[in-house]
Amino acid sequence: MGDTRPWPPQLRPGRALAHTTGASGSGSPHRSDGRPPQTPRGARHSGPFGRLGTIPPVPGRPTLFLLLPLILFALITWQVVADGPLIRLDERLSRALVRPDRVSELLADLGNVPVAVPVLAVVAAGALWRARAGGTDHWWRPGVAAAVLMALVPALVVPLKVLTDRPGTPAVPPATGYYPSGHTATAAVAYGCAALLLLPSLRRAAARRAVLALCAALVLGVSFGLVRRGYHWPLDVVASWCLSALLLGLLWRPLSGSSRRTSAGTPSRRTGPS
Repeated sequence: MGDTRPWPPQLRPGRALAHTTGASGSGSPHRSDGRPPQTPRGARHSGPFGRLGTIPPVPGRPTLFLLLPLILFALITWQVVADGPLIRLDERLSRALVRPDRVSELLADLGNVPVAVPVLAVVAAGALWRARAGGTDHWWRPGVAAAVLMALVPALVVPLKVLTDRPGTPAVPPATGYYPSGHTATAAVAYGCAALLLLPSLRRAAARRAVLALCAALVLGVSFGLVRRGYHWPLDVVASWCLSALLLGLLWRPLSGSSRRTSAGTPSRRTGPS
């Protein structure tokens, strides 16, 4: 039979209620042991790049992002070394695309070290200054990571050029060592690192999209100029895209982790708890 008592049910000693009023009398829900909840609703901060909520890390995504370009790069390199059927297709595509002109030469020059690296240096200096002024823990890590990745470009590309010993197109003087494209890798890593360093400071989605679009336009422009001018075979450029994606993926992981820690309200040593 049901309870027929005329008074409301009372809490018995030792029983917990899921949403009893806290000791402070604020009316906010508390845990059964009297401690406040782990993340109060009013204290939640926005996630990375100003999005609501804190995005937990997804283990599969970084691995997949790094695995796909690695497989494609290995496939292209194998074809170059073995002089496989993909090389015949690459040569036919190059003959159809090569039309040397002044525009293609100027686009290719955007991948020169004296052009791309200073852009990265200016952006990195500004990002480091903002991070240090904001009291971010380990504010120097993104800039150092970008510099290390930029230094890895020649350290990886030059030995690959020597090992593959691929000749150039008919549009350039007879020589070898054109695979992969150093200009493409320089442009992709320099402009890509600059974009990744800028993104955490941009709150508007339109601004983030504009930065990513500009980065993609610069890399694609350099790539098109190299192929159109005949400086490189198309596969030289695609292989450098894959190599650059691997390097940029290594930079994105510490940047995204730092962004998650900041967005979750982790107090810095300089500013203390908020």
